[in-house]
Order: sequence, then structure tokens, then C-alpha cells
Amino acid sequence: MDRQEALARRIHAQQLDRAPADRPLTDAAVLDLGVQDSGRDGASWALANRGVPAASAAAVEQAPELALAWTVRAAPHYYRRDDLPDVAVATSPFSDADAAKRVVGAAAPLAAAGTGAREGLAEMAATLRAVVEEPLVKGEVSRRLTAVLPERHLRDCVPCGARHAWEVPFRLGALYAGLELVPGTSPPVLKRIEPWPRSTWGPADDPAAAPPRLQVVRSYLRLLGPATPPEVAAFLDSTVAEVKQHWPDDAVAVEVDGRRAWVLPDDEGDTAAAPADLVRLLGPFDLLLQGRDRSLLVPDRGRHKALWPTLGRPGAVLVGTDVVGTWRPRASGAKLALRLELWQPLPPAARARVDEEAERLAAHRGLRLAGVETP
Repeated sequence: MDRQEALARRIHAQQLDRAPADRPLTDAAVLDLGVQDSGRDGASWALANRGVPAASAAAVEQAPELALAWTVRAAPHYYRRDDLPDVAVATSPFSDADAAKRVVGAAAPLAAAGTGAREGLAEMAATLRAVVEEPLVKGEVSRRLTAVLPERHLRDCVPCGARHAWEVPFRLGALYAGLELVPGTSPPVLKRIEPWPRSTWGPADDPAAAPPRLQVVRSYLRLLGPATPPEVAAFLDSTVAEVKQHWPDDAVAVEVDGRRAWVLPDDEGDTAAAPADLVRLLGPFDLLLQGRDRSLLVPDRGRHKALWPTLGRPGAVLVGTDVVGTWRPRASGAKLALRLELWQPLPPAARARVDEEAERLAAHRGLRLAGVETP
């Protein structure tokens, strides 16, 4: 399998090649793994790019069939509301070693106190459940947590000049406590998920008990495959050993430009190719850009810092199976302008499609397109 075929499979699996149609907001395969909602229009634009009638960010925020929660990498992700209890299972760490990796620096004080990382997450979740009885802004939740959590869960925060709970366990513990985020709130507001079928608080014992389509390793292989255990581990903030131990038995090895990777058997025979005229303006945290094999998507490593800087990520211009540049928005009043940084000249037809996509993005924001600029 060559690079173009591998990317075509990925684009097709993520439904980026679908035309807009009258379908439910929940009709998007990427909702199985979660649609990250970081930045302006994050999740709503990602869904719109996959043919879902998400007319605006507000339309997604107000959709009762969708829900927002902190999950993978402690980032906010949209899911189908009915899936949330199973998502809490699927996104649970596989072991204490896995949990220790996911909670970053919070594992050390827990270990020093003789508390395992999963036990620590359970303590955090139980406390969150107790303090969030009604919708509360994150700062108030944090204040209440600090008042009742034992010392092993607290840290001195230099930027805040205060002592409060470690951020990542706080975020990961929320869904394990049956809490969701109120969409469109900044700072975020947390509230109880009603109804919530679980009566114990904390991560699930066995993430493999979740439906297969929601299991994170399988979902990664289905939506971002062909892939390797280190790539999946990096995506989850897990360890390579844990991912290898939970690697699907039915995963099939393939060669991608001489490199060994794996796909699921349902994907192995999928030969769909991305349409030659496919053009998408991908948001900065679109799932297609979240794969950890960045050199497959962008072979020129010199472009990686431009597309994936530490701060202030741009969007990506996708033409066919190739990322050909970046884009950044500039809003002024009721107008939106886009600035493109193209890495190669585009054929006139593709350049015209970029302008059409820019019009779509402006309409998604409820603005008028003022122009598409290139240096």
C-alpha cells in the first residue's frame, strides 16, 4: 500500500469525502472516537466537513443528541449523548501504569502517598460527584474540590498563585463522575448527566467491555489506520506496552511505503479513493490532523512546525489526499478573511474550490467572506 492509498482510506473512513446531505447530527463515524472541540467552530466545522448538517457552532451546542465531555488527552470532545456511559468505559485507563501516564505529574504525589493512579482517579471522581450537585462553573468546582480533597490530590499552581487540584485528573475524573460540560460556556460549566446508569465513581475496570466501535484502540485503527502501537499510545497519552497488550487480535499487518502498520479487517479491503477534486479547510484539531504519523500526512518534515506549532495552530488546506498549506482566519465585524500559506501552486479548479470552502466557513460563522489572501 502506498502513501496515497493509505491516506485515501483514512479520508474515506472519516467521511471527509461525503457531500452535505440531510442526515442526523449523530451520523458521523468520528463521533465514535470523539470530535475534539478546541478553538473556534472546532467540532461543528469538523462535522460540517463530513457532510453533517451542522449549520453553526450554536446548532451543535444546542443539539440534545450530542454531549461534550473531557476525555482523551483531557481535551473536550463531542459524542452521541446515548454513548456517554459506554464512552466513560472505553476511555478508562487499562491499568495503574496507564493511568499514571495519563495523569502526567499527578501520579508522583499519589504514589508517594501509597495511592495507585486509578484509585486516585476514583477518589477524584467521587469528590466531583459530591460537589457538583447543580451546574457549576469550573472555578467554583475547583474551589470546592480544594476544600475537601486530601493533600495528595493538590498542587501549588504558580500561574494562579493558589493551591488546587491537579488539572488532568480533575478533567479526566469528570466523566467518571457522570459529569458533562455545558457547550458554549467559557469558562466551562460542569453539570450532572441525567440519567446516569453507573452508581460507582471512577474509571471502569475493563475498557474492553465497551462496544467495539467505541474502544479507543480499535477506533484509532479504523479512523486513523494503518497505524502502529506507538502512534496509538501517543494519541491516548498511554504507554506503548499497554497499547501492545490490548492490541486487537484481528488487526492485520500491511506495508505502507515499506513501513509496517496495522488495519482492522473491515478496512483491509476498502479501496475507496479520495475524489481528485476533494478540497477541505480542516480545523486546527480536526481528527485527520491528529494522527501521530505526521510524516505520512506531510512528508516534508520542514512543514511540521508550521502545521503543528506548540501554540496557535493554523487550519490545514486539504486537496485530494494531500495537505498543501495552512489557513488562518481574520474576523472583523461581520466579515471574515482567510490568509492562506500554500506550499505549492494549485490548479485553477482546486483554487476555486478553496474559495468555495472559504465561503462555507464564513457562512458557518454567520459572517460574510471578505476575501482569501495569499502572500
